[in-house]
Formats: sequence, C-alpha cells, structure tokens
Amino acid sequence: MGMISNRVERHEIKPGDHIYTYRAVFTYSHHGIFVGGSKVVHFRPERNLKSIAETSSNLDDPTSNPCPTFPDCGFRQLNSGVVLSCLDCFLRNGSLYCFEYEVSPSVFLTRIRGGTCTTASSDPSETVIHRAMYLLQNGFGNYDVFQNNCEDFALYCKTGLLIQDIQGVGRSGQASSIIGAPLAAMISSPLKLLMPSPVGFATVTAGMYCMSRYATDIGVRSDVIKVPVEDLAVNLGWNGPQEEVAENETSDRQITTT
Repeated sequence: MGMISNRVERHEIKPGDHIYTYRAVFTYSHHGIFVGGSKVVHFRPERNLKSIAETSSNLDDPTSNPCPTFPDCGFRQLNSGVVLSCLDCFLRNGSLYCFEYEVSPSVFLTRIRGGTCTTASSDPSETVIHRAMYLLQNGFGNYDVFQNNCEDFALYCKTGLLIQDIQGVGRSGQASSIIGAPLAAMISSPLKLLMPSPVGFATVTAGMYCMSRYATDIGVRSDVIKVPVEDLAVNLGWNGPQEEVAENETSDRQITTT
C-alpha cells in the first residue's frame, strides 16, 4: 500500500476488482471493474456518431482503434457510455492500480490523492460483476465529471451505494479532491494573517483538504442508500433499458467474460 496509490501487477487482480490507471501524465485516473477474461467494464463520456467521426483519433474512445485480439472489445449499447474493453485497451500502456476498500480512517487521511481508496466495504465479487454486466446492457445515465463519472460507476458496482442528494458531490474521490483543495485554501486563507510561518499555514490547509475528502467519502456519508442495480434507473430518473431496436442490433454479438 503506497502513500498515493496501490500499484499492482496483472496476475494480482481478481474478477470483481475495482481497477484504475492514470491518464495524461497523472492528471486524472480512469476507473473500471475487472470482470475476468482480461476484460474490463468501465464508464466514459457518451459521444454521438458525429462526434466519434470527428474525433476518431481521440485515445479515450475505445471504438476509434479496434482491438486485434478481442472481437468484443469496445462493445457498448447504443447511446450508452458503459463499455466492455480488454485490459490492454483499458490501460493504454499505463500502469495498473487496484482501488482499496474498507481502509481505516487513518489510512484514508494519509492518502494524498483522492480516488484511490474508501472506508466503505465492498460486496462479494459475483454481485459486483452482476452489477457491471447489467449496467453494460442498460447504461449508467449521463456522464458528469463531478456527479456521475467512471469512478462513481466503479464505486456503485462495488458497493451498491447511491447518494440521495443528486445535486451534491458524487461518490468520486477525484471529484472531492478537485472541490476540496480550493475550498480548503479558501477557508484557511484568513488564518494566514495569524500564521506568519508558511509551514504552519500549509499544514492547516493540508489538514482541511484531507478532512473535506473524508467527509465526502461514501463510507462515512449519511446520505447514501443501498439500491439494487435493477432499480437504479427508477431511483435516478434515468431512461429505461435501451430501445428494442438497439437490443436487436446487438443481441447476436457475443460477450465473452471468461
């Protein structure tokens, strides 16, 4: 277990694990659920056909570079951002990391970067995989970088927890970090006048940043409920499963997870 993240080797991950890799020189991390058979189910911003054609060289679009190894790599339902990719295409030559669950508060607070662990406990692997595969067929709503992103998807698959206040910050530790850092700096700014030492001011700011992340962790929040994946669309007001025509177009496409 590292101070920033938990890097692992491929042989160490198991079906049902929440994995992630860093993009754009560690600017952000991309998360998914490893479902076995070198396959990952993950969530990305949905793009319409026109956008895909205009940005076919975009590396974040798994359909822009067909996988030569797995025919079903890049599978997704029409108008859905939930994608099945092989592990190689998911990592895109990046390192592999495993998201940690049920960590102690002290460990959580020592993690400098958000989006690497949670105090919440994970459900059994078969439940996690069921949720991921169900959402692959039925979607996970609209992508939102702060309220419904790839980390939110993986966290839901692992825990089944849903935040009741959909107007607030989502489950994502990355989103909490983005919001928490400026908030901590803003709150601690008046204290700068009382603390001539830059070290003391930096310590207070760092402490507030860590506490703001901890307060938004799904393991300690009081506004979360357990929602069966079959009821997820109803609870969030999403559209139901994809239209029958979309299902007919993809029903004969084999998805291999073992």
